[in-house]
Amino acid sequence: MEFFRKATNFPFMSTRKLWYGLSVALMGISIGSFFVRGLNLAVDFTGGVQVQVAFTSAVNVDALRSGLEGAGFREPQVQMLGSSREAAIRLPPQNGQTGDVIRARVEGVLHAIDPKAEVTSLDVVGSQVGDELKSGAIKALAATLGLIFIYIALRFHTWRLSLGAILAVLHDPILVLGAFSLWHTSFDLPVVSAMLAVIGYSLNDTVVVFDRIRERFEGSRRLEPVAVLDQSINQTLSRTIMTKVVTLIVVVALYALGGLALKGFSEALIIGILAGTYSSIYISSAIALDCGLKAEHLLPTAVKRPVDDLP
Repeated sequence: MEFFRKATNFPFMSTRKLWYGLSVALMGISIGSFFVRGLNLAVDFTGGVQVQVAFTSAVNVDALRSGLEGAGFREPQVQMLGSSREAAIRLPPQNGQTGDVIRARVEGVLHAIDPKAEVTSLDVVGSQVGDELKSGAIKALAATLGLIFIYIALRFHTWRLSLGAILAVLHDPILVLGAFSLWHTSFDLPVVSAMLAVIGYSLNDTVVVFDRIRERFEGSRRLEPVAVLDQSINQTLSRTIMTKVVTLIVVVALYALGGLALKGFSEALIIGILAGTYSSIYISSAIALDCGLKAEHLLPTAVKRPVDDLP
């Protein structure tokens, strides 16, 4: 099954500098926002208490926040969920207090507003645990990128494709981080999981394109590298678009229907899938080309044959 009825022949490589400029601009905005605004780190990383509550009727956010402050909770953050009867409360670490004690204090505030209100979930994370999770997440991302570079270099016998793959893979999570910083969406462990999934998903598409590039070099050794790369991307374009569209349908459904628990996870996947589609087409192969990719880098024995012996 093909997405396009006719074989495509888009000149991807001839417009690569335009897409370089777009990527640099988007990454610049993302990095700038990251350092200026930072991330809205969830209690997974900062430590603290995350509470979800439900009321029988619409609740006033200011009244709920004032009630929490009156009960001795410092700087409570209150956010409405899918309806005006559900809210998420984020509290700083409550040193020396168990989850049961905190639950009882929160329920006291809720019952003063609505006697039938209830706590639907409560998670407590210590500040030390949060620091360990943050360190672990950074190490996981760094190890993933290092192993990807080694894998691509060993599989395709050239650092040019490895560099292209690494820069394309870096491009995607940076845009995800930028979006979460700009929109101030809560950044938690499921989001880190989504970023790792995005890296793997994007790498899979990149490897498919690289495999086709190697096949085209084997079958058309006299073609210029620009033509080989354009042909390879066009030949895998239908597969790329169809797999991404099908995946997006599922992820958008998660975003729309999964509730607060899956919002950040699905949002990161949506951004990452879109960015990964773009980077696997325009970034990875283009960087390899500008680093001087040629047939002999992928087929080191092929260039030793005389030209007259080539088919």
